[in-house]
This record gives sequence, structure tokens and C-alpha cells, in this order.
Amino acid sequence: MPAPRLRIRAIELYERPVRFVKPFRFGAVTVEAAPQSFVRALVSVEGRGEAWGATAEMMMPKWFDKRPDQTPADTVEGLRRSLRAAREGYLADNRLDTAFGHHVAFTPTQEPKLAAAYGPAQIDKAVLDGLLRVLGVGFFDGMRANVAGLDARLTPDLSGFDLDGFLGGLTPLPAVELRHTVGLLDSPESVRALLARQSLRWFKIKLGGDVAADLARLTAIAAVLEEAAPGYRATLDGNEQYAGAEQLALLLERLERDPALAAFRRALLCIEQPIAREAALAQPLGAVAERIPFIIDESDGDYDAFPNARAMGYRGVSSKSCKGLYKAILNRARCASWGAPLFLSAEDLTCQAGLSVQQDTALVALLGLGHAERNGHQYGEGFGTPDEANAFLAAHPGFYARDPDGSVRLATDDGRLLTAPLSTPGFARAAEPAWASLTPIQTA
Repeated sequence: MPAPRLRIRAIELYERPVRFVKPFRFGAVTVEAAPQSFVRALVSVEGRGEAWGATAEMMMPKWFDKRPDQTPADTVEGLRRSLRAAREGYLADNRLDTAFGHHVAFTPTQEPKLAAAYGPAQIDKAVLDGLLRVLGVGFFDGMRANVAGLDARLTPDLSGFDLDGFLGGLTPLPAVELRHTVGLLDSPESVRALLARQSLRWFKIKLGGDVAADLARLTAIAAVLEEAAPGYRATLDGNEQYAGAEQLALLLERLERDPALAAFRRALLCIEQPIAREAALAQPLGAVAERIPFIIDESDGDYDAFPNARAMGYRGVSSKSCKGLYKAILNRARCASWGAPLFLSAEDLTCQAGLSVQQDTALVALLGLGHAERNGHQYGEGFGTPDEANAFLAAHPGFYARDPDGSVRLATDDGRLLTAPLSTPGFARAAEPAWASLTPIQTA
């Protein structure tokens, strides 16, 4: 059955500040606060009716755009420009088309590519939410039926691949295990204290780009994990801090030679984006790629990135809603088409409680990714108002829990997030943000 066609009638952009409860250092930047964007889109579905869809995503400074001449504030403003440009482009397209067709019709021109993709990625999520709400179906059932109309126009390497069959064969996971982020400012003792409160077995550890310092820190963290989380698994995230393959080879050589890190090496699954995004797609990894899987994250600025990275020796790419849910789904299809050892890994950009973490977790579950980095609840304040928190708790029991102090938080005590509470008509949401508390993003 053809995917339903729709028109996008209106798009509204908002934001609110999020103060971090502790500093988050990744790569060369330390973040203590950042705005979260909110998008509403009114869609009119041919012959079915209309509804507002919504989404939210952090506007993290110095991640989408790490150019040295850009201040943190400059990079956040760049994300606002991306949202404005996408809003203008999507509203200018008054045709009846599928949700994915509207995505295809908009070509971002902003630089860098990762920042350019931010705006359409958010609008796509809001449009999809509106479509699903009109149809009265949830995200899992809707995407398995391809109601968005995904095809291979942007991924010609998938021409001839049975995309509908692939989507229909996906089996959403009942739960997604949390992969806990250990930021560059998080001490080994803070990890020990966390493990005394929560049951976790997956970890993602940030690297700083200095081999000796990184290994010393890994040794201390590994000692805690081996004592407090036996059987753990881990990934490393370079956040573009390593110069190239030679430095990575040195890191791995010393890691593999150190008896204190032998168990950690056995637990290590992959290394994420160690090299700067442009260089990663231009410089082959060479022999070091045979020693451990490497994946791209910040390099993933468009639909060509994963095939280009594959040619350089990378085996995987991250899934992040902030980079585009359609790209994540099509990259997962590429993994199915290309076969092992290619894979998709679920990562996080401080997804906050509410729309952001719910929709990204639903995407991860749909794609069958058993564990996902989840760090927004570690660093951010969560909901904007108590009434908003109570509404989401009531709408998604089991996904959230109430602390003894009355605050509402993600239900993470057993180290996983249940996905049944996200099986509601629309894109994994049955509650509204406190729209009146948000600040409109100026569009003219």
C-alpha cells in the first residue's frame, strides 16, 4: 500500500535553557548549560485529517561545529539557523508528498554538514509524529509498515534492496540497556558511587587524545569496573581528538601490552570517531582497523558518509536522532544489505527527559540495537516544569519513576529502559511539553 501523502501546514520553533547538574567534558569542550530546541509541525494527511507533531533535541555547543574560529555561542546560533532554514524550506514545499518525500525535497546548504542536518532532522521527527497521530498508529507499527515512504533515492547503493521487506522484518526490542557515559571530568570514584546505586554493565568512556593520560585514566576506571561491574562491556569515544592512525596504533599497542588493562581490552567493543571528521573520510585507517572496530559519529554529516567511511576501514556508524532518524534507518538497512562486519551503534547527545529521549529510545529499539549510550539524565535537569514532569510520568509509566524527593526521572535503576511505555499513537509520546514555558525562536 502506498505511503500516505501529506502537506506541512505550519512549523513552530522554540527553545529553553538546560542547566547541567555537573559539567560535561567531551573532546576539547566543557559544557555546563545548553539550550534545548522544541519543534511543532502541523501536518494535513490526504483524506485522513490533520494533527500537530512534536519533538525536542539539545543544541549542544561545539559538537555539531568544532571549527576553532567559532565560539560555543556561535555554534548554537548555527543550529538555530539550521532550524530556520529547514522550516522555511519545508513550508515552501506545498506539495502533497510522503513524509520522507518532504525530507528528500529539502537540500541543506549550510556548513558544516552536521550542523546543516540538525534542522531537517528535527522537523522530520515532528512531521512523522503528526503523521502517526493522524493515522492513530505508534512508531513501531508505523515504521514497520513504512508509512513514512522511505525509499533509496538518497542511498543509491540500496537500489534493488527490499526496503519494505527489511522494515517489515524489524522486531522492536522490549528494552534497551543503558551504556553509561564516563565523561572526561568523571572520576573513577564517581563511577564506583554510581554502581553502588544502579545495576549497569555497559559503559562508554571518553578519550582526550593524549595516549599516556588516556591509558592512565582507563587503568583507574577499569579497576573500578572489574570490581563493581563484573562482566561489563565498554566502548571508547575519541570525539575527534586523535591525530591519525599512527597515534591510534600506539594507543592500542600500549593498551594490549599492559596487564592491568587485559580484561578491559577483552571487554572493549569499538572505538568511536577518534579522528577529526574530515580527515576520517579521507585517510585510510590501514592495519589498525584490523585490531578493533572503529565507527564514525561526527563524520556522519550526510548520506554518503557511511559508504565513504567503510572505504576508509571503518566498520560502523552511530545512530542519533539529532543527525536524522531516516538516515539512521537507512544506515541500518545498509548494514543488512552489506552484511557483517558492518554495524550500527546507538549513541546519545544528552537526550533530555521527555520527547527527546523517548523518541531516540524508540528508534534504537526499532533498529534492534540492544544497548545505547544514555547520558542526558546524568547531566541535564530533565523536565522544564513539575506539571510537565507529572504529565509525562502519567502518560508513560514504567519509563519514568518518582524519586523520594518528588522529582521525576528516567526509570534506570535496573540498567535498562523499557519500550512498551512508548507504544502509543504518534512518535513515542502521549504527553505535551509545557509549551507556554518555552521561548520562541525568531523566524523572521
